[in-house]
Parts: sequence; structure tokens; C-alpha cells
Amino acid sequence: MSNLSGVSAFSRVTETKHVKLLILGSGPAGLSAALYAARAELAPIVLTGIDLGGQAALTYTIENYPGFPEGVGGMQLGELFQKQAERFGARVEFDTAQSVDLSSRPFKVVTDNGVYAAEALIVSTGARPNHLNISGETELTGRGVSYCATCDGAFFKEKKVIVVGGGDSALEEGLFLTRYASSVTVIHRRDGLRAGAILQKRAFDHPKMKFIWNTVVTEVVGQEKVEAVRLKNVQTGKESVFLTEGLFIFIGNTPNTQMFEGQVKLEKGYIKVDDRMNTSVPGVFAAGEVADAHFRQVITSAGMGAAAAIEATYFLERETG
Repeated sequence: MSNLSGVSAFSRVTETKHVKLLILGSGPAGLSAALYAARAELAPIVLTGIDLGGQAALTYTIENYPGFPEGVGGMQLGELFQKQAERFGARVEFDTAQSVDLSSRPFKVVTDNGVYAAEALIVSTGARPNHLNISGETELTGRGVSYCATCDGAFFKEKKVIVVGGGDSALEEGLFLTRYASSVTVIHRRDGLRAGAILQKRAFDHPKMKFIWNTVVTEVVGQEKVEAVRLKNVQTGKESVFLTEGLFIFIGNTPNTQMFEGQVKLEKGYIKVDDRMNTSVPGVFAAGEVADAHFRQVITSAGMGAAAAIEATYFLERETG
């Protein structure tokens, strides 16, 4: 979501829709908030943003969400969230917020399609993948460089690929890539992984998975597509070239808080909330990865969304007496 100047952006759009509760983002936090708010008869409107279902929808299989002992596809889970919220009266709009004005109520949100005036606002705009910020990365994104294995894995049948990262996402996506790639080499800057024990065992046991430790990628090499990467051992300083046709990057995320800078209190880039999902602005709540620097799980995002909706309900009840 981009940040526009509030005054100029508002002046370009004439139609204003008044709502009790507006929810920005359609991931687990946003759709869980929509469910609880709809059941409280707040008739919430959810703006999907660019990615319906959030980052969770890009995950091939989610194995740690309760109620699905065999796992569930990320997109399927998002669709179930949406269907349940809509059953109780939530409305999901395929629209993206471009700027907000939180200086007074009702809060004003400019979108691609109009302007909303909301008595309460829940921010669940999620996070975006971090980049390595190295030579060749931007130029070859979509031509071998990817941040989503489930989106692009099928393009790498019988090809050698690299995964950068050491957390759950890196191993989950790396294991998914073994369905297609001839080999998946995980490159990690340390000598140990941060991922959970079960994922580590699966990765170490998989015949297609390989590991290069204490190493970083310093350059992506290729003209029209990825042909190789340049590596550097962080302990010895030794450099080498690794031939590959795919580079998948999973090194964390940055919260989508650009448009809220200077309007709500941030802490290390994340929206700061209390234990009831209140931000520094009364009537504005935040949930999910936009406010969660620690857990970043589907279940915790969903719980935060539910809490935010409950608090928004209490807030609106107090305001109307």
C-alpha cells in the first residue's frame, strides 16, 4: 500500500461511504476481525488490499492451524475465513487503501475506488517480504528471483534452485520446491537454523535438500534470467559462484505501516498496540503481522483480529451511549 498526501488525495475523490467499522486487510487477522464484528452487527467492510487472504494464502499447506489435522491450503483457509465472515454480514471489497487521515473521527480512508468515513478502524495490513538488496535481485525478479515458492515453484521443474533463509518459511517453501526442482540448496548466514524441530528434521532427511552454512548471497548473476549467484562465506571471506536457475528469498518481513507513519505510534516499524489491540489513537485498532514482531503465526493473527473486533465493538458502544 502506498502513502499519498492526505489532503490532495481526498480532494480528488468525491464519493464518501460512511461505515461503522472499516477493516484494512484480508488476511487471518482482518477476516477474523470481520467475523466477530459482523456477529456484533457492525456490518464491517473489509478492504482486501493487493493480496486477498494475505501472505497466508500463498502458503501451500498450513499444518499448525487447529481443526485441520491433515493440514489445509493457505488459500482454502482464507476462503473459509471469508465465507464465514460474509455469512454474518461482513462485506469484502476488492479495493486498496492509498492514504488515511486519523486526525479526527470519523477516520477517512482514500482507496482506489473512493473514500470511506469510518467510526472505527482495524488495521491488519500485514507485512511484505524482505529483500536482500543486492545487485541483480530487482532486475531478475520474476525471471528466476522469487519470494513465493507456491506461486512460482512449478516453473522450476528439474532445475537447481536456492533458498535463502533459516526460519520456518524458508524450510516450508524449500520442502515445497522439492516437488519440482532437482535440488534445493538452503543458504544460511549462520551455522544453525531457526525453524522448528519438525521442519528441520524433514529438511535434513529429504534427499533433494542441501545446506550451505555461514554464507550469504552477494550478487545475482544473469542476463535475461538467473544463471548463478555469487556467495561469500561470512567467516572466511571466501567467495564462490554457485550455478542455479532459481533464487527464493525468505529472510523475514517488513510491516506495511508506511501510510500510518506520524499518525499512530510505531515501534521498530510495527504499530504499537496494548493487550487489547488499541493503538495510540482511540478508535483505531491493529492486529496481525502489522503489529506482531514476534509470533507471526496464522493462529495468533486470527486471535489478534478477534480481540480487535471485540474492543472495537466496546468502543462503538461507549461512543453511542
